[in-house]
Amino acid sequence: MAGRFFISPIARRRLQQFRRNRRGYVSLWIFLILFSISLCAEIVANDKPIVLSYNHALYFPIVKSYPETAFGGEFETEADYRDPYVQKLIEAKGWMVWPPIHYSYQTINYNLDRPAPSPPSAENWLGTDDQGRDVLARLIYGFRISIVFGLTLTILGSMIGVLVGAMEGYLGGLFDLLSQRFIEIWSGMPVLFLLIIMSSVITPGFFSLLGLMLLFSWMTLVDVVRAEFLKARNLDYIRAARALGLSTPAIMFKHALPNAMVATLSMMPFVLTGSIATLTGLDFLGFGMPPGSPSLGELLSQGKNNLQAPWLGVTAFLSLAVMLSLLTFIGEAVRDAFDPRKIFRE
Repeated sequence: MAGRFFISPIARRRLQQFRRNRRGYVSLWIFLILFSISLCAEIVANDKPIVLSYNHALYFPIVKSYPETAFGGEFETEADYRDPYVQKLIEAKGWMVWPPIHYSYQTINYNLDRPAPSPPSAENWLGTDDQGRDVLARLIYGFRISIVFGLTLTILGSMIGVLVGAMEGYLGGLFDLLSQRFIEIWSGMPVLFLLIIMSSVITPGFFSLLGLMLLFSWMTLVDVVRAEFLKARNLDYIRAARALGLSTPAIMFKHALPNAMVATLSMMPFVLTGSIATLTGLDFLGFGMPPGSPSLGELLSQGKNNLQAPWLGVTAFLSLAVMLSLLTFIGEAVRDAFDPRKIFRE
C-alpha cells in the first residue's frame, strides 16, 4: 500500500488498462520468464560446472578458469570438465554441480551415436546441428543476443527518431524542408544491400552491426512524431505555454511529446520486431554475427542446408514465431495503456 502512494493516478490507470489486456499481460510474463532464462544462459547451459568442491575448497568454473593441475591433472591448460579423466579426479576428492544442460553454445558432442546433425535425445533435448553442437544451448544464447540487440537498437533508434521528428514538426520551415529531403534520399537507399556490403568490409560483431543498422532504423518514427508535432504546435495549450515564456525544449518535450506518445508506442513494437528480423536475415545470409556465434538466423540457415534434419528448421521457426508474437502482443497492450480514450473510459 505504501508503494501506491508514489504512483500517480494516471500511471495507476495505465497499469490497470495494461492488465485488462489479458493477451498482452500474459505475454509479458511469458516473455520475462524466457528472457530471464536467457540472461542466465551460463547457469542454464554450460560445459562447466556451476560450482565444484575439491579437497574441501570451492571452485566456480563458470566465472574463473582453473588449470587441470589444480585438480591433480597433468596439464597447465584449462581443465576440460567433460573429460571423464578430469571428472574422476574431481569426484575422487569432491563433487560437482552441473547446469541442467551440460553444453554451451559452442560445445561439440563427440559421443554421438550417429553422424551430426543428430535428432533429439535424452542427451541433446533438441538434437544437434551439423557440427555436433547442442541446439537448445545455442537457442538460449541466440535468444538473448536477438532480444538484447533488438532492444538496444530500438531504444537508440527511437531516441534519434523522436528527436528529429519533434524538431521537424515543431520548428518547421527550412529545417523541416531540408530534413525531409535528406530523409527521402537516405530512406531510398537499398538498406539490406548496404548492410551486406558494409558487413563484408567491416569485421562483423555486435556493436559494429548495431552501429550500421542504427544509421537507417531511426527513420521509422520520424514521420509519426513529425505529424503529431505539426498538429500540436497550433493547439491552444501550446500557444499558451509559448505566451507564458516557456523555452522551446520545455514546450516540445513536456507538453507536445506526451500527446505523440500513443502513436510512437504503437510503432515501437514493429521497430523492435523489424530489428530482430533484420539481424536474423543477416545471420541467415552469413553477413551478421561472427561465425560460430549463437544465432537464430544461423540456425535457420542450418535448417535450410540440412533438410534431412527437420528439427533444426522447426526449432528456429517456432522460436522466432513465439518471440515476435509475444513482443507484438506486449506492444499492443502498452499502446492501449497509453491511449487516453481507453484510460479515461469508464
